[in-house]
Amino acid sequence: MNARLAGRTALVTGSTDGIGVGIAQALAAEGANVVVSGRNAERGAQVVKSIADKGGQARFVAADLGDGEGARALAEAAGPVDVLVNNAALLIMPQPTGEVAEELVDRALATNIKAAFLLTGLIAPAMAARGGGAIVNLGSVNGFNGSAQSALYSMTKAAVHSLTKSWAAEYGPGGVRVNTVAPGPTRTPRNAGVMDHIEPLIARTPSRRMGTPEEVGAAVVFLASDEAANIHGATLSVDGGLAAV
Repeated sequence: MNARLAGRTALVTGSTDGIGVGIAQALAAEGANVVVSGRNAERGAQVVKSIADKGGQARFVAADLGDGEGARALAEAAGPVDVLVNNAALLIMPQPTGEVAEELVDRALATNIKAAFLLTGLIAPAMAARGGGAIVNLGSVNGFNGSAQSALYSMTKAAVHSLTKSWAAEYGPGGVRVNTVAPGPTRTPRNAGVMDHIEPLIARTPSRRMGTPEEVGAAVVFLASDEAANIHGATLSVDGGLAAV
């Protein structure tokens, strides 16, 4: 096992499925003690086992980040954190803006933006007080580019990109680095159900393929590690070149 993150505790929100699992496993493979979080305890236990089976360290903390109380409870249960990965996001199926229910708008804002906002406010000052840390936010190619029938999701991810820059300015002087990883179409169980929406994107992606959770995890590891010590407020696209073209 490598050890770029040995001795560090990493909290990964929304890490019981999809990209979050790949991130948690990648961090653990580099020696981090990973706090896996999500709403489903059974899936959380499976992720913890997958990490332990490869010699890594992980534990599960149940968390529903739909409100402020959930964020505060997770921050307390996680304890001192050296790496925070704001990955939790609500699955939003493509649909016309005029047909999006107001309740879904509220849930998306709460999960995709408010949870990261509150957790960062709770955790980043404590990181600075201990001498520093790293925060990696999960954005999206949708945070750069317009996409028909994806206005709600794109709005939340554009907000995440903006928060990264603001937090880099706010917390960087205290030794806390804040950056974004922005995936493109990624092969996950969730995305399997919207391939009719994704396939046109792949057709114009330079790589001509979907990414994998493991590739996103590798980017998160880099930004969390000392190799990225002078990188603040950056967005690293893991999208096969889609945003570039």
